[in-house]
Amino acid sequence: MLQKREKVLLLRTFHGRTLRIVREHYLRPSVPCSSPLCAQPAACRNDGKLLSSDVTHYMIPDWKVVQDYLEVLEFPELKGIIFMQTACQAVQHQRGRRQYNRLRNLLKDARRDCVLFANEFQQHCYLPRERGEPTEKWQSRSIYRAAVWYHQHCQGRMPIVMVTEGEETIQQYGSETEGVFVISFKSYLDNFWPDLKAAHELCDSIVQTRRERESESQESHGKEYPEHLALEVLEAGIKSGRYVQGVLNVNKHRAQMEAFVRLQGASSKDSDLASDILIHGMKARNRSIHGDVVAVELLPKDEWKGRTAALCENDNEDKTSGESPSEPMPTGRVVGILQKNWRDYVVTFPSKEEVQSQGKNAQKILVTPWDYKIPKIRISTQQAEALQDFRVVVRIDSWEPTSVYPNGHFVRVLGRIRDLEGEIATILVENSISVVPFSEAQMGEMPVNSPETPWKVSPEEELKRRDLRETHLVFSIDPKGCEDVDDTLSVRTLPNGNLELGVHIADVTHFVAPNSYIDIEARTRATTYYLADRRYDMLPSVLSADVCSLLGGVDRYAVSVMWELDKTSYEIKNIWYGRTIIRSAYKLFYEAAQELLDGNVRVIEDIPEFKALDEKCRQAKLEELMWAIGKLTDIARHVRAKRDRCGALELEGVEVRVQLDEKKNIHDLIPKQPLEVHETVAECMVLANHWVAKKIWESFPHQALLRQHPPPHQEFFSELRECAKAKGFSMDTRSNKTLADSLDKANDPSDPIVNRLLRAMATQAMSNAQYFSTGSCAEEEFLHYGLALDKYTHFTSPIRRYSDIIVHRLLMAAISKDKKLNVKEHLPSNKDLEELCRHINNRNRAAQHSQKQSTELFQCMYFRDGDPNAEERCTSDGVIYSIRTNGVLVFVPRFGIKGAAYLRNKDGLVIACGADSHLEWKPGSLQRSQNKITSTTTAGGSVTFHLFDHVTVRVSVQASRCHADTIRLELISNKPYMIPNTERSQQSPLLLKSEMVKEVTRSVEEAQLAQEVEGSTVQEEYREYCQTKGRSLYALLEEIRDLALLDVSNDHRM
Repeated sequence: MLQKREKVLLLRTFHGRTLRIVREHYLRPSVPCSSPLCAQPAACRNDGKLLSSDVTHYMIPDWKVVQDYLEVLEFPELKGIIFMQTACQAVQHQRGRRQYNRLRNLLKDARRDCVLFANEFQQHCYLPRERGEPTEKWQSRSIYRAAVWYHQHCQGRMPIVMVTEGEETIQQYGSETEGVFVISFKSYLDNFWPDLKAAHELCDSIVQTRRERESESQESHGKEYPEHLALEVLEAGIKSGRYVQGVLNVNKHRAQMEAFVRLQGASSKDSDLASDILIHGMKARNRSIHGDVVAVELLPKDEWKGRTAALCENDNEDKTSGESPSEPMPTGRVVGILQKNWRDYVVTFPSKEEVQSQGKNAQKILVTPWDYKIPKIRISTQQAEALQDFRVVVRIDSWEPTSVYPNGHFVRVLGRIRDLEGEIATILVENSISVVPFSEAQMGEMPVNSPETPWKVSPEEELKRRDLRETHLVFSIDPKGCEDVDDTLSVRTLPNGNLELGVHIADVTHFVAPNSYIDIEARTRATTYYLADRRYDMLPSVLSADVCSLLGGVDRYAVSVMWELDKTSYEIKNIWYGRTIIRSAYKLFYEAAQELLDGNVRVIEDIPEFKALDEKCRQAKLEELMWAIGKLTDIARHVRAKRDRCGALELEGVEVRVQLDEKKNIHDLIPKQPLEVHETVAECMVLANHWVAKKIWESFPHQALLRQHPPPHQEFFSELRECAKAKGFSMDTRSNKTLADSLDKANDPSDPIVNRLLRAMATQAMSNAQYFSTGSCAEEEFLHYGLALDKYTHFTSPIRRYSDIIVHRLLMAAISKDKKLNVKEHLPSNKDLEELCRHINNRNRAAQHSQKQSTELFQCMYFRDGDPNAEERCTSDGVIYSIRTNGVLVFVPRFGIKGAAYLRNKDGLVIACGADSHLEWKPGSLQRSQNKITSTTTAGGSVTFHLFDHVTVRVSVQASRCHADTIRLELISNKPYMIPNTERSQQSPLLLKSEMVKEVTRSVEEAQLAQEVEGSTVQEEYREYCQTKGRSLYALLEEIRDLALLDVSNDHRM
């Protein structure tokens, strides 16, 4: 029987007025208790996660403990934790969305032995707040009441320990109820977990930081920064147009001086501003940190400043450059923070000498974040000397107006500086990537496939699915050694003479039920993370490399899209979507498929499926396969040409991958070479993604997950237009069609790399492609600019992308809807889908950044091992692609790297041309124009560098103790580098197509693909994390289009 109560809420409006709202509140005689000791499990309906049965006690944290010590409660050793609804709501209302989401994720995590108890809806636990009673006292009283109820509910068989920070609470309730203990959190750790050293250290760090913060607020004299305006004032100001809202983006090259705010939400639509807002200096930034959502007040136009055009090294970023800035741009100051996006930060402790120079209180240490965009953080610790050679994780607690730096606390040690595993762990933490093993509960949902109990197609599924095993030649084309095969192809001639093209995708959703443990985990990960030497899978290997993988010669479930095509024009006549059963006949690797396409039949010796055949059968099978590959390529050419006519952008590139030996030492940096068969496969995937997008949108116009690529802002093309003009080319950027045509015409016969650089600049101007819910924007905004398609989604890689899993469910629901069947799929609402898309987009950016950073890590390791002055590999040809006031930006095709080359050094000397065109430093001056820069010495000699000049550069590594090492380029000759004969003989002509891969991974988030390395061995401790063995399915995909607005880089698979 429900009992009705009334709950009073006091809400504050935009204008600062307080509203009193009365809501109905219903109490229930029983709610899920989640305890295996429950005497009435049917009444409590304990059908979700249960607490462990082997704990010695249940621990119930008070609201204050949950707020202050959540990261300690996240330790997996702490078990049997019951979070009360009252405590969770206190976190939600007082600590913000970020910490509340961390608490929610902890409760949802099947690996963690903790549950939520809805005490405020339980009749015997609910306590109304008394008139005049402080909120904190009522919260503690409610939680204690629920703790007593739990003890009674379990019939006294389990001691209950309530931990609190309130001395008054301990005195009042400490000995009130037998079997219910009320103690401080520190006492709890000391008595129950004396050996859990890391938890004690973290707890002490949090306590020390809190005490110092309280002490500082009492002792504060002057203020370093102005106070932030109240939230209601900010919201009213944004509404009226006085303030604008946006995300703070710090320039990592001038982190002390330059940050920009990109408008978002209503501000971006209502404002007349055409560009970002410059925030100049730390004072104007007013304690906001990179990534925060801030409110900005524009300064008067006579106070506007311009961004500096000079190159700047990070270690000098706090020094004001003597170079004149560019044209003034809208400039403002931060008046308030709407949402803090603080995270875990990797830092380095100062050296022993620096600690001594920091002053009187050696316990307060300024640590330097690994990320240049983050200011130094002050923490309290007595371990500074012991930790100075390690990368360490800290969290920011506060940034008071009286403090120059934010205050934080020590969390944990990652590893030694420059140790490979420590640096990889740094990259993961900096991108908020968690790589914990899959839990027992998650693995318990997985199908079994072993020699004793092999997985088989079920009779029920045979009745539901179209069986293609005997009627279709199905095959896959992937990298050598690939195990996670999630797409296959087929093509055949129909009885009426037309062709049938089929794209068959692994049916992951058959094995991953909505809201199951593994589904929740896959949703949290959102993607497979690919680093230069390893990857972290979204799904366990039993799915990704076995039962879901469309391997050769075995029966597998698939979701298929099949088109009937006209036999001559290849125009689409009909289309079919549905679940199928397939048996892939061949598991081809790219090089073999290309050889067959070129007519070289000797490659069949490397194809295992041909080895057991007799000569006659082998010849017949070979002809069948060669016809299929040739026909697929013809179809792909036709489909591509059709998109080209609509303005699809052709931005080709070759990825430079890291080659390791067995001990993970870097053997070489190798440019990969594109093959036409890559484009064949990619084009088939684009076609499938496009038609699935149309299908799910037609069925669910307000809740379909699609992918949009907005047209870029025209001002972002200014550098491209100027650079093209320098070579006599004209760039029409009004549409994707005119841009594609202009790029096609911008060819310099004497230097093919000019076109590649112009295409790279076009890519830099592009917006990022994003997932979105169709209920969130108008249909005209669905466009994918780079692909020239009106609707697009991701359907073809459900093994590695959670977006594709959602799309599969939508497609299955659409098919059921067409058949007038009940839609069984659990489809998210538009609002839920919006939130999910934001999460997936965020995780995709993290995957892209981590891949880029890991590649740069290995590049630095490669060059760090060599002597720049002696080793041939450290000298290479470079191409100038941008002119600055004190140097040039150079692209090195051989290694796919780019960087700054200074023409004026720190001593004020400028570059001069000596004997044999070698460059040296001499007194003089620089003069820059739009397309060239001239260095003139005091003796009268001069040397001029133009855009697209080939120069010789020396590649070395700029070592940094606190940050990631960086590649350093030094001009040593103003002439092109003459490649030695031995290297020239090994170099492919395709090498000149090498593009600025890392620039692409920054600009086009499609580049989060595999960079699995042949011959590398995965350490034992990582096998449990990287569940799939061998090279990734996607290891060669970036070879197709690294500048891939074609989306192929994220989908050859798009």
